[in-house]
Amino acid sequence: MSENFDSALTYTSYLAVDELLGLQRPLSQGPEHDEMLFIIIHQTYELWFKQLIHEFNEAQRAMESGDTHYSLAILGRIRTILKVCVTQIDILETMTPLQFNAFRSYLSSSSGFQSAQFRKVEALLGRRDSKMAGHLPPAIQAEIELIVAKNSIWDSALAYLVKRGHAVPTEVLQRDRRLPYVANVPVQDVLLEVHIKDPESAMVCERLVDIDEGVQEWRYRHVKMVERTIGQKIGTGGSSGVEYLASTLFAPVFKDLWEIRSRF
Repeated sequence: MSENFDSALTYTSYLAVDELLGLQRPLSQGPEHDEMLFIIIHQTYELWFKQLIHEFNEAQRAMESGDTHYSLAILGRIRTILKVCVTQIDILETMTPLQFNAFRSYLSSSSGFQSAQFRKVEALLGRRDSKMAGHLPPAIQAEIELIVAKNSIWDSALAYLVKRGHAVPTEVLQRDRRLPYVANVPVQDVLLEVHIKDPESAMVCERLVDIDEGVQEWRYRHVKMVERTIGQKIGTGGSSGVEYLASTLFAPVFKDLWEIRSRF
């Protein structure tokens, strides 16, 4: 039985290295040395956001099918990717405010606030509000609307618990997915029972807490990096910069999993 093997395939062609290395196009005169770092870091973030979307979708399939071990593996991978995203900020912070300002004006109205993929990550994590995509092109808004209308990661986690035989309230399972999830005491009662009586399901819940903590850690490091670089200036693209980013801090993704901490 012959293998499907392309003898012409190389490392360079398989990874499209030539195309990839042609995507860094500094705009500053010279160009300024640190603009290359700025571009590569943010392009890398977009690649990691793409992978996070890919992994979150797989995690949802694993949880909704009740597959504990595969769910743990994928959720663990997501947490590790988030750790890498945080670590990349260490690299970006080697650039001083003066070095950034040397090319900042060339960024014009572009801003990380315009990252469609990060908005998709937020939608998968359960963010539900009209502000999250209103500034994006209509086609992207439509893609995010499709995500918002389906299960969030938390909804998939609740479906997993049902598969494991736990009595999640019907009104929660049948709620309108387009509305924000509100912390629910009966769900918290179920989660407490899960942690006491079902160690495998509890491991999945704790992996979700790992991810929640990772998202919050990334947000905090991002805020401090921006503050360190531009202070209280208005962000590129006209956003409020640090003020907006700081407003996203300390907002847990999986609220019920945090609420039960004081009940153990």
